[in-house]
Amino acid sequence: MKLGFFTANFTEKPLQEVIKLIAPFGYESLEIPAYEGNGQLETADILKGNRAAELKKMAAGYGMTIDALSNHSDSFLIMGPTGKDTDFIYKGTPEEKIKHGTESLIRTAQAANALEVPTVVGYPGVENWGRFFFFPYGEGWSEYEEQFVERFTPILDKFQEYGVRFAIEIHPNSFVYDIHTALRALELVNYHPALGYNFDPANTMYLMIDPATLIDTLKDRIYHVHAKDAELAKHNLAKGGTLMHGDMRALDHTYRFRIPGWGQVDWKSVITELSMVGYNGPLSYEHEDVTMSRMDGVKKVAPFLKPLLIEAPYEGRTDKLFNKD
Repeated sequence: MKLGFFTANFTEKPLQEVIKLIAPFGYESLEIPAYEGNGQLETADILKGNRAAELKKMAAGYGMTIDALSNHSDSFLIMGPTGKDTDFIYKGTPEEKIKHGTESLIRTAQAANALEVPTVVGYPGVENWGRFFFFPYGEGWSEYEEQFVERFTPILDKFQEYGVRFAIEIHPNSFVYDIHTALRALELVNYHPALGYNFDPANTMYLMIDPATLIDTLKDRIYHVHAKDAELAKHNLAKGGTLMHGDMRALDHTYRFRIPGWGQVDWKSVITELSMVGYNGPLSYEHEDVTMSRMDGVKKVAPFLKPLLIEAPYEGRTDKLFNKD
């Protein structure tokens, strides 16, 4: 396993400046945003000439590999919402938004192929997450299932063509938000080899889903991992429950994203289970902690997580008691 860094933590800075900033702290792997206009990596540019090779060489010069591209923003448009909710991502009709999201995500797979990056992380989105509840329109979710098959099967086929995997981030307010919907999505596309998941324990804690259970269930379909922690503020839960809306920075809010080590995720358990199911990729630090600065996180996360990472699987004992050969 490797300690990774999601460079979208500093999207206002050029990519090389971010890499220079984090390199002294021991980060080894990069997850780079690839949605249109992000300011760090433009997929259309990477596909020109030697740009992919130049970017890989630049990262390697700081002792880092690129292990994932992220297209969380544009991919969210593919299943919605397609109204004013997502105008900040792309303005247009619902049809134009779906087209933009689809083309952007496929182009990200092309860029990943050029960079020899195995995984693209993103969302499927969903027009109205409230339909997970059976009232007032119990048939609504099955309609989204049909939509997922229709819109994502061709995308996954293109990913397979480019030799790249699509890791859906399991997240509230999206089509895949828990273990059941993750398994169902795989079933809907006949267990397409390009489809897997980005596991972020902070997102699942929001719905009180056990991280170890999720890892042991999805096993080798976990293609990427976000290192992000969370806190369910027990003194506020009695008033707001886990689905409380509003600003996460509010003193009375029930749920807060935190940096690893400052929340309630049992990281030794998470890393153990990831190792047990054969995951050997990066843990990509994503900063959304509402209590401290991003540089606080950069400095604190590396010394907390790095000693916990398992460098190689157990090789077994070779002494006589354990070796019958």
